[in-house]
This record gives sequence, structure tokens and C-alpha cells, in this order.
Amino acid sequence: MAEISEAPGTSNDASEAADKKNNNSETSNFDPKTMRKTKPGLKRLILTFTVLFSFLLGLPLLLKTIEIYRSPLPFRDIDLLSTSIESNPLLFPCKFHAIFVGFNHATSTSSTADKLGFSIIAHMQKFIGDNQDCGTCGGNNFTVSVTIDANTNCIQSQNGKITRSWQCGVLDSFKFDENLENSDEDFDEYLESVLGGQDINNGGKVYSVVVVNSDEEIRAVVGKYRHAWIRGRVLEENALEKIAEIFVKVFVNGGKEEGVIHGEFMPVGADGRIVLSFNLLNADPRDWIYDWNFQEIDEILLAPVIEALEPVANISVESQVLYHTPKSSFSYWDDKWESYLFSTKDMPFFVNSNEWHLDTSIAAGGRSKILQFVVYVPSVKECPLLLQLPDGEISMTNGFISPMWGGVMVWNPPGCLRDSESVNHLRHKISPKDLNKVFEVFMGQLRQLFGLKSASLYVGASGTYILLASNKGFTEWELDLLSRQHTCFNLLQSGTTLGSLSRLVQSLPRMIIMDEIGKQVKFSLKAANLARSNASVGNYDASSGMFHPTCKL
Repeated sequence: MAEISEAPGTSNDASEAADKKNNNSETSNFDPKTMRKTKPGLKRLILTFTVLFSFLLGLPLLLKTIEIYRSPLPFRDIDLLSTSIESNPLLFPCKFHAIFVGFNHATSTSSTADKLGFSIIAHMQKFIGDNQDCGTCGGNNFTVSVTIDANTNCIQSQNGKITRSWQCGVLDSFKFDENLENSDEDFDEYLESVLGGQDINNGGKVYSVVVVNSDEEIRAVVGKYRHAWIRGRVLEENALEKIAEIFVKVFVNGGKEEGVIHGEFMPVGADGRIVLSFNLLNADPRDWIYDWNFQEIDEILLAPVIEALEPVANISVESQVLYHTPKSSFSYWDDKWESYLFSTKDMPFFVNSNEWHLDTSIAAGGRSKILQFVVYVPSVKECPLLLQLPDGEISMTNGFISPMWGGVMVWNPPGCLRDSESVNHLRHKISPKDLNKVFEVFMGQLRQLFGLKSASLYVGASGTYILLASNKGFTEWELDLLSRQHTCFNLLQSGTTLGSLSRLVQSLPRMIIMDEIGKQVKFSLKAANLARSNASVGNYDASSGMFHPTCKL
């Protein structure tokens, strides 16, 4: 086979010739007249810096347009508040005063009174136990002052002194009535005139127990103010235990086993307002139609109650009369009671939400708490209608409550007849006497909704105590209890809400926070701190008032 070969150097010469041809073609593309023959000078440098400066000048404006606005929040103060509330429950300082009258202490000294005070404290510690709940006087956050009335002179203990001391022999001018109930009311007012001003100027409130040794049966009564008394043949050691139980179980705990009601214990709205809505329901107006003079209830009976609860909530009242409002549950005729009965098992189905249009308030706006109080007038076909208790007995009030909703009372018209043909179809008005009974039932239901008992007796470990009622619906020591619990509940809610908000905002750096939000956070923080400060000196009303809707810091 023939081999084809190339002469040495032939390939290199050809490539050099091709490169030279390409360079000549590129050079021919530039115009010598327009081509720059010198390096860029100052003019281009100034132009470059001008563009760069314009960009830097407009950069803040650009950043401002895309900025996420965040009002500054006091995160550290919020964390300190929430941590303090969670770790240290608020314990109110309490002042107690025990007064012994008629005991053989002619040769006693102040040290004797101090020993009695320490004995009372020891008994109180047994009743308190490990209870450190918010709103109580747990631990050692209380003082006990003792006064011995020895007729010739008054012996005052050095421990826990109070501003206004007991006047020696002040009970000599009071004559007890043979009618014990009248005597209790009169003695309660008399003690208020004697003890009512204790430490009031210092913002604190003193709870007193007067023990009168006399040749009678023992009678222990808790008044409607801030004092109680034990009168009769009582040994000193037994009196010490009774005094301690009244201080802890009645004045501090309100007659309940636990110190506070956990959770949402009071029906108060987020805005600190309560709307009491009273409703008169005529089940079947074809049988009868009843109306009421509610203005009389509002002006005479409700006004003192609203005024008494003012430190706790801002209360408004509404009323209405509705027709064609049958209940949802069934009732049955009972020959023994000669009435139609419904049981406690039927109570959840009694309220007919489809027919009972009870929400009348526009002012509430969703934040206020509305409590419904219903007077149900049954139709002829189920009249009289009675509530049967689980033990088979008939309810004395013929009503029931639904927690955080309100209460219902069944009112049977006088002369309830089973024969519908003999019914008078004219309009009627509930008599003032029946209205007073209805109001008494509603007051008991309102007290239950606030977590208070309506019983007139408290049965304790050391004996039975009579509890006097107030025409305001709530005694002074009960209002103190509600103020303490209201403050605790709001502080817990405030600490939890502010703490959650603080963690949320810090976890979302691009979250918008307007000035109004920041203002409300600072306002809430200040109110919570002021409430804690007032509570630390025993100013219950002021601490509770920090969360009142009319409060202005």
C-alpha cells in the first residue's frame, strides 16, 4: 500500500497564515477616526461616583418603604412580671383582732395578751395548712392583735397593734334583746359603730372577733360587716379555736374548703363589665299573660347590690317580657305532689335556645359578660310546675343556675288550675310580694354565680356559726373576698397574656406592632404592678379597681 506523507513544516505554515488572515480582518473592523486612543480620564470617574452617590442617597428611603414598624415593648419588665406572678402567688396581708370580755384577767399583763395571740396564730396555722393560693393570707402574712377587757383597764397585746383600740367597758351600755335575731342585728350595728374605723386610714381592714363570757348557751354569729362575736359559757381554749376558725375559714376563705375558686371563678367580662338581663317568659300567652313592674326592682332592690359590687365590676341592668316561650324538657304529673314535676336531670334541656331570644344587649359588644335571669311562667297544661331534687323533695326556690350563663326560676301563677276552660285570659301583673320572692331567689343565684354560698349557717370543725345577711346581697367581708379573688384572677390573666405576647413578638421579628398595641401593653403592665403594690398593703378595693373599666392611671 502506498503511504501518504506530508513534508515537515507544511501544517504549521498553513495555521500561521490562517491566524494572520483573521487578525487582519478584525483590525479592519475598527474605525481609526472614532477609536479612543487614550485611557479613561476624570470625566468617567466623576460620572461613576455620581451614580454611586445617588444610589447611596436613596438607599435609606428604599429601606424606609419596606420597613416593618414595631412599637418598642418592655420585654424585660413583662418577663419579670409573669415570672413573679407564676413563682410567687399573691398573698394579701390580713389584720385580725380578738377581744376577750368578761374573763378572769384582773392580774393579766400585755404578755398574757401576747400569749393568747400566739395561741390563736398556732390554731390558724392548723386551719391554713399548706394553702398558699393566691388571694389568701397564707404563710405568715397576717397579724393578730389581742385585747383583754378587764373592766378596770384594757390590756393590749404588743404584737400586731392596730390604730383604733378597744374602749374598755364599751359593752356595758349595750342590752341584749330577748329576741335573739333582733339582738344579733342590733349588736352587729353596735359593734360596727365601735370597731368600724379600725386601720381604715392606713388602707388596711381589720377583722375582729369579740368573745363575751356570760352565763348563757354559746351563740356564735358572723356579722355583715367585718366582725363576729361568741357569747355564752365558753372556755378560753375553746374560744381560741373558734376565733381561729372564723378568721381563716369564714373571713379569708368565705366558708369554702379551698382558698380560691380556680379558673374563671367570677362572671366578669374582659372589659370588666356585667350585664344583668332579667327576662319574664310567658310559655303560652293563650292561657295567661303576666307582666311585672321591673322598675321597682331596679330602683329599690337592685341599686344597693350594684353599688356594693362596684369595686369588682361595672354592672348594667336590662329587662324584657317574652311570649310563646315553651321549655325544651318534658314534665310529668305526680299524684303525691299534685303537680307537674321536672327533675335535675332535665335541667340541661330546660332552656329552649331556639325559642328563648334572650340576648337583648347591644352595648355588650361581645366583651361584656351577660348573665341571664329567667322567670318562667308555665302554661295551663303543666301548671303548677315544680323542680324535684335528687332526694325526692321539692326545691324550695323552684329554680336552678347554669354556671357562667345565669339562673332560671319557675313561677307558678296563684290559683294554678288544670282546667284550661276556667282560666282568665286577661293580662296580669306579678304582685310586689311575689316580686320580692323572685328577687330573693335571683340574689341567691347571683351569689352562687360569684362562688358564694347562700346558707345562713356555717358548720365548722369547732362548732356552728350563724351568718347574718346584708340587704345589699353581699356582706363587707364577702366583698373583700371577691375583691381579693378578682385581683388574683386578673393578675394571673394579665401575666399569662403579656408573657405570651412577649414570646410571640420576639419570635416573629417581622411582625408589625402598632403604637396603640404598645400603649395598651404599657398600660396593662402599669396596672398590674399598681395592683400588686396596693395588694401588698392590704388595699383590696384599690388593687381590684386597677382592672375596673373606669380606671384611669
